[in-house]
Amino acid sequence: MLKLMPVMAALMLAPVFLSGCATAAYEVQERFGIEKRDILVDRVKGVAKSQIEAKEEFADALEAFRAVVAVDAGELEDVYDDLSRAYDRADDQANEVRSRVKSVKRVSRDLFKEWEAELSEYSDAGLRRASERQLRETERRYEVLVDKMDDATGSMDPVLSVFKDRVLYLKHNLNARAIAALNAETADLEDDVARLIAEMEQSISAADAFIAEMDGSV
Repeated sequence: MLKLMPVMAALMLAPVFLSGCATAAYEVQERFGIEKRDILVDRVKGVAKSQIEAKEEFADALEAFRAVVAVDAGELEDVYDDLSRAYDRADDQANEVRSRVKSVKRVSRDLFKEWEAELSEYSDAGLRRASERQLRETERRYEVLVDKMDDATGSMDPVLSVFKDRVLYLKHNLNARAIAALNAETADLEDDVARLIAEMEQSISAADAFIAEMDGSV
């Protein structure tokens, strides 16, 4: 099993290719016992993990911003560097969240398409109806999850925009006057970050619930 782990890890990267390559990758993964359902659950877990990390990066960036409004003019350049790095880390983590959400959507689309197509293969009408009910329920749970993910992802851009504006402002105005202009807006930024973190926590909770239900399904 240990020898197969690097192979399976590499196969998880397959969705970055075109749809034809993705189909071939699914077939190879299925030979190792990895179904689309397993891939979907794994990628939902990845979104939750990346959102937790993004939440931490945004909180760190906010702390860096708070440090700016309290710094002496002579230390402003060093604090600007800290804030700029914090913004870059938050931006990178936000991009990872977006990428992982796209990956979840791609796999779920393929999973539901395959499931829908295979309903016609049943010879037992009762089993077919049961499978279709299960499909619709899973689709319903997934829609709740993806709505939460989209809300959290959409909440990142306004906060990043605020941070970027302030980083640029400090870059071009490394003086005490920039400090005075920023100080009045700290409370609004804190509210924005608090709302963002709340959105991410809701999305993470939805992901956890979806994973728990999928893991418990027959």
